[in-house]
Amino acid sequence: MTLQLMPKKWRATAVASALALLSSTVPMSAETPAAVQHASTQTPIQHVIVIIGENRTFDHLFATYQPKQGQTVNNLLSEGIVREDGTPGPNFALANQYSAIDENNNGYQISPGGKTLYPVLPTPLVGGPTKPYFQTLAQALQAENGLPLNYYQYLLTGGTGLQKGTPDTRITNVFDLPPGPFQLTNSSTHPYDVYDNSPVHRFYQMWQELDCNAGYITIANPSGCNADTFPWVEVSVGAGTNGLPQPQGFNNETTGEGATSISFYNVLQGDAPYLKYLADNYAMSDNYHQAVMGGTGANHIMMGTGDAIWFSDGNGHPSQPPHNQVVGIGSKNQGIVDEIENPNAQPGTNNWYAEDGYGGGSYGSPSYGGGSYSNCSDSDAPGVFPVLNYESSLPYQVDPKCAPGHWYILNNYNPGYFGDGTNAYTDNNDNNTVFTIPPSSVRNIGDELLQYNVSWKYYGDQWNRYLQDKYDQNPLDQYCNICNFFQYSTSIMTNQTVRTTHLKDTTDLYADIASGNLPAVSYVKPSGFVDGHPASSKLDLFEGFAKKIVDAVQANPSLWQSTAIFITFDEGGGYYDSGYVQNLDYFGDGTRIPMLVVSPYTSAGHISHQYNDHVSILKFIEYNWALPPITDRSRDNLPNPVPSVANPYAPSNSPALGDLTDLFSFGADKK
Repeated sequence: MTLQLMPKKWRATAVASALALLSSTVPMSAETPAAVQHASTQTPIQHVIVIIGENRTFDHLFATYQPKQGQTVNNLLSEGIVREDGTPGPNFALANQYSAIDENNNGYQISPGGKTLYPVLPTPLVGGPTKPYFQTLAQALQAENGLPLNYYQYLLTGGTGLQKGTPDTRITNVFDLPPGPFQLTNSSTHPYDVYDNSPVHRFYQMWQELDCNAGYITIANPSGCNADTFPWVEVSVGAGTNGLPQPQGFNNETTGEGATSISFYNVLQGDAPYLKYLADNYAMSDNYHQAVMGGTGANHIMMGTGDAIWFSDGNGHPSQPPHNQVVGIGSKNQGIVDEIENPNAQPGTNNWYAEDGYGGGSYGSPSYGGGSYSNCSDSDAPGVFPVLNYESSLPYQVDPKCAPGHWYILNNYNPGYFGDGTNAYTDNNDNNTVFTIPPSSVRNIGDELLQYNVSWKYYGDQWNRYLQDKYDQNPLDQYCNICNFFQYSTSIMTNQTVRTTHLKDTTDLYADIASGNLPAVSYVKPSGFVDGHPASSKLDLFEGFAKKIVDAVQANPSLWQSTAIFITFDEGGGYYDSGYVQNLDYFGDGTRIPMLVVSPYTSAGHISHQYNDHVSILKFIEYNWALPPITDRSRDNLPNPVPSVANPYAPSNSPALGDLTDLFSFGADKK
């Protein structure tokens, strides 16, 4: 019996491959956590649980959500861009999408010229497994423990039945879609429970997708981001070049995406039923954002540090990343790489970046490419000036937070430590990758909570399996290493007591919830099977993962009465969103993403419009436990936003960032 399994999340593609089913089982932790002591809090909330899914924007999920009476929401339906049935609305032109021109003689542009309205969208293409990853319930149960029993069926369903990279004929009117958002699902050929393609979501690509330009600034849109070139970025460069020349015969299908990014679900027709239930019965933000342009690694890092991290010598000193040099010497991974970003178009191409990518080879073959670092303090560095120039033109002052001589990681590389605390950056094993970030000295939320005696744990789904499989040889090991922001950190990973006490499997989470010994702060990351990532997972599987945790907390009445569960996504995955984006520094913000808060201290159906991003979770933790910001430069130093009259979603005191407290209604119970 064989399975189709996806590779780990950080890899450049989410294409499944046929792998033999391993018969070994996951060792279950027998540890019973000791009673947890909590510092005093400013609110009745004594336990915060943060559940982090993958790659969905707010409009992609909640495009047609209708709030309860007395509440408002900003989405495609309320703006008149689409109708309740998902068809184009009277204001569809507000979301028109354009092709553009960015050639070598112009240099990289975050707002390219030569824009032309698409007559029809580039054809959306197929992504994800042709057949489901598992064929039997026994296989699914062996691979994953993070679902309610009635959700395991969804690990056995949803294969595309189509060849990857071909037109996705499951989508209604796929060859003749108007140039704006389209409904992904239908009642016949494309139900909610299927795998779909994944759009590009890298740093410089996302800047172009948002098309931010000082010339577009208005009172209501003080950042001037039009978000009108999403499909063009998908079809012109996609997920990066790794320094390779543009393929012969390059066309709109070469990158394998088409206009995947403009699709949305329809909750009025039954899509995302559990997330809709939570929005109806608890609280939701329609102004919560991914914190960094780009993907998983950088956004998880910002969630844990309130800052970006940079290439170092491994001892806390900034250094230049490998730049056209040989690495992995003596191993099968030996090769010439260039880890410095260059998003300038290669000569003779339209937007085919010179050097950008996750890195090719490694794992037993020569390494190459890999542009993912930028020295954004150097305005002459590739890609840097257009961003700095744009931000300097904003009607409010933006500190880029780019320290001189620092090359910041903008996309996904492996963290500097394996789960056992050994140095992954210096490990020359053939089964490792040279595309690994050196150990980081940047302070994180774990350091702060330890300093102030506030209990915490990071619960990673399949952590125990990963500890036995640090080189990813087990196809059932779908733990997300780049998602664990503590694995980048020297202070956490080299302290055995801290590492073994605070980094746990989700099996420990379920035990801690049942016993009532949950720490004050819990971060929870699903495995690649159930994180909801397009192509490699499905949204209904993430719904099941979240539901299992919510149900377990609610089954422990005393724990439920003191808990807030934050459910969000790491980033928008490159999907379109119509919401306002505030520029906070060189690294972001990016598009809106969902944020739901499940707690007895929320009002059913409440929708918050306060401007937030991932660092707002840090601000809530710091507010609740009376802690200072992590460092003097981290984003949690920003003030809470004051809504502007022209646009309540755009702070009048930018740059500003909320602390999520307005998602709650503590009333007389507030301390």
